[in-house]
Amino acid sequence: MVLNWAPENGFPKGRANRIRLNCRIGRELHRSIERVYTVSKWIPVLVVDDDEVVRMALKYKLKLYGFKVYLAEDGPIALKLARQKRPKLILLDWMMPDMDGLEVLSELKHDRRTEHIPVFMLTGRGVIADLDQAFDVGVDDYIKKPFNLMELGRIVKDKWEQYIKRTKVGKAR
Repeated sequence: MVLNWAPENGFPKGRANRIRLNCRIGRELHRSIERVYTVSKWIPVLVVDDDEVVRMALKYKLKLYGFKVYLAEDGPIALKLARQKRPKLILLDWMMPDMDGLEVLSELKHDRRTEHIPVFMLTGRGVIADLDQAFDVGVDDYIKKPFNLMELGRIVKDKWEQYIKRTKVGKAR
């Protein structure tokens, strides 16, 4: 079922004002719809993960919290999309084939076009030395795997808001 509804000031101009409703009715769905309709501006985010299930879960959950999601399954595609789309945030998996997350992070932070974009590392690594290495390369925050999918959108949104407050990026742009 598709619900077409155009609230006075809930969507960015020029975007399709529709939301797909599945047959599952419950509190989470209701809250999700309310969150989507109260979003005044979509925040572009690039999700980089070699696991398609994780990418699709992140896309679904992040859209419910007002993020416009771009997806990349590996490092080279992520670098290309980051340069083209200029997202406000990058969620980057650490463990990927060919080019791991630290290599991608290093490339992003050494490129004039992408060095300012905050990067949150998605990692199952909990060793302090590993996290220190990521912070040395330039990661802004991290989200530990495995995630609770029910909480994931809220966690990313909360970390994004904390980052904005910490760096005052929101006021500067």
